[in-house]
Amino acid sequence: MPLHWGAAPGWLFDRMVRLCRAVTEIVVAEYGPMELVRRFSDPVWFQSFGCVLGFDWHSSGVTTTVCGALKEAVKGREEELGVYVCGGKGAASRKTPAEITVNAERFGLDCDRLVTASRLSAKVDSAALQDGFQIYHHVFIGTGDGAWSVVQQGMNTETRWARRYHWLSEGLDDFTSEPHKGIVCDHKGLPLNMVAAEVEEARQAVVELSARSPDVTVKEMERLRALGMPEQHPVGLADVGPRYLRKVLASTYERPPEDFSSLLLKPGVGPKTVRALALIAEVTHGAALSFRDPVTYTFAVGGKDGYPFPVDRNAYDRSVAFLEKGIREARLGNRDKLDALRRLERWSTEGAGARQ
Repeated sequence: MPLHWGAAPGWLFDRMVRLCRAVTEIVVAEYGPMELVRRFSDPVWFQSFGCVLGFDWHSSGVTTTVCGALKEAVKGREEELGVYVCGGKGAASRKTPAEITVNAERFGLDCDRLVTASRLSAKVDSAALQDGFQIYHHVFIGTGDGAWSVVQQGMNTETRWARRYHWLSEGLDDFTSEPHKGIVCDHKGLPLNMVAAEVEEARQAVVELSARSPDVTVKEMERLRALGMPEQHPVGLADVGPRYLRKVLASTYERPPEDFSSLLLKPGVGPKTVRALALIAEVTHGAALSFRDPVTYTFAVGGKDGYPFPVDRNAYDRSVAFLEKGIREARLGNRDKLDALRRLERWSTEGAGARQ
C-alpha cells in the first residue's frame, strides 16, 4: 500500500465510526465476539471492510483509520460487546500494555499473557522479520474470553510503501515459526526472515550465541567485518557496533534466554542484534538463514479519494440508519432487517457460485 499522510475528514470518520459500530454489533450478536476478532485478523476481509467504510482502497491510511473507527465504536461498550481495542498509531501504540491491563482486570484475564502477546508480536515484526518496514501502528483487539488479534503496520519512508501484519491467537502455537495470519503489501523483497519454519536451527543457534561469553561472540563479529561478505548478501554487519553488541550480550549472558521468543523480549535486543547473531550463526554454525518474504477489495458508498466514485453521503447515512434500526428492532424481537441481510448474503454467495 502506498504510504499516505494526513487524516480522514471529520465528516467521513464520524460516519465510519457509526457504520463500524453497527457492523460490530451485528457480527457479535449473530456470531459472537470471537468471530469479530477472526475477521479483523483476515487481511482480505479487513481491506474489504475498509472499502465498505468508504476509505481509500489503496492507501496506508486504511489500516490506521479502520482501527481507529473500531476503537471509537467499541469504547464504553466493552462489557456489553465482550470486545475491547487497545493501542493505535504512534504514541497511542505505546499505551497498549496499560490499556490491555485495564481490560484484563475488567474481564478477569491473565494480564501478563496478553501483554506478552502484544509485545512479542510487535518485536517479531520489527526485529525477527527484517523486511525494511518500521512498525508505527499496533492495535490489539481482544475478547472477554482471552482471545485476541493484532493488526499492525510498518512504513518504509524511502520507498514510500506500507506493509500490514495480521495476527490471531486461535491456532497460534509458536510466535517465532510462521506466526502470521496474513501480511499485506504490493511489493516483495529479500528480508531476513527469522520466523520462517525452515530456520529453526538458526533460531536455536542464535539463542546459544546469546548465552555465551560476549567477548567470544564480538570477536567473531569483528573477524567477519574484517573478512567482509559478498556485496549481494542480504545481511551485513556494517551498521552493527561491537560496543553496542557487547553491552546487549552481557545482559543475555548473565540471564540466558530459554528460547528465541525470550531472546526477542530481552531489553535492547533489536534488529541489529538479531542480524549480527544470525550472520554469525550462519558462518560459524552453518545454520541456513531464510530470505523468503512471507507476504501473501469491495466498495459500497464510494471512496475518500474519489475512486471508484466520491463518497455518497446520503447513501452512507441511509445505510447506517438501516443497520442501526435493524439492531434496535432485533433487540425488541423483530429481526426482519437482520434476516434480510442474511438472505442477501446467501443470495450473493449462491449467485457467485452459479456464475463460476
